[in-house]
Amino acid sequence: MYQREFENLLRSTPPRAMLFYGENSHLINSYLQHYINITNASDSLLTLYFEEYSFERAKSYLSQSSLFGGINLLIIKRDKKIPKKELELLIALVAKSPDNFLLFNYQGKATDAKSLQSVFSPKKGANWLRVFEPNIRESIAILQKKAQSIALDIDYYALQHLMLLLNNNLTLCLNELNKLAILEGKVNSKDIDRLVYSTAPLVIEQLLIDIFEKKPIIETISKLLELGEDEFSILRSTQFFVNQIFLFHSYIKLHGTIDSKAILGYKLPKQIEEQKGNLALKIKSPSLLQIFEHLLNVELKMKKSSGANRELLLYGALSKIQSFL
Repeated sequence: MYQREFENLLRSTPPRAMLFYGENSHLINSYLQHYINITNASDSLLTLYFEEYSFERAKSYLSQSSLFGGINLLIIKRDKKIPKKELELLIALVAKSPDNFLLFNYQGKATDAKSLQSVFSPKKGANWLRVFEPNIRESIAILQKKAQSIALDIDYYALQHLMLLLNNNLTLCLNELNKLAILEGKVNSKDIDRLVYSTAPLVIEQLLIDIFEKKPIIETISKLLELGEDEFSILRSTQFFVNQIFLFHSYIKLHGTIDSKAILGYKLPKQIEEQKGNLALKIKSPSLLQIFEHLLNVELKMKKSSGANRELLLYGALSKIQSFL
């Protein structure tokens, strides 16, 4: 279903069983809150998030009459699929009573959600909606609306700066507006630089992963430079990252396992540990040596160059790493 079509339904006959998925978590959460508001079910709703999901508990909730004589609103959020038979039964229970609602926010890959669409069929009184990440103009319009609602004096250009600083993460920007609202007077870009923590370190980490996975990197490098990161900072981060990959590579060759605590002296989150281990497994020792020598040469050239030339050297240096992989 298209977003405009869904919003038209919300104003007339909201579907009582909905599948939401996609890249715009802010918009999905706003739809979930809208259902809570229109059903007046804040006191009686049941939320089952991630591993809390239990089919028996969900079925029991939709099978009973509301304790307050009102609405049974079941909200499920998880990144794993629910078995088809379980979903079909839950949707059937919704269809049996006009007081039952089921909202499933699937947070896994959007491509994996396609198999769920047939279960949430309009023929069964259900529907589905994929929402896409808003562009900059749409995001700023959302931020302007939020700023007005909390009486925050901030102009378009400051909001644009906030979006850039937080890597276009709308949810983070909305949270920061709440914090900035305590300031007196108009909020400008300097206030944002002083009070808002940049996501640049996260962008650098993603850049380095993209380099080793041979993905496009030019746009990300440009974004980092726009965020105020200097060429030497990005180069040092690259050298540090390559050194970590070397340590993982060596440890795996010696022990045949991955243990970030033994490698780095501290335990990484499991997903990051596995990601770095997988990168280390793909690269050969001679390639790592070439990358180390290449980065040392680039560092020397950058120290002897002007600002404009350093930027060009950085683009070329990071792109060339991919030729060694």
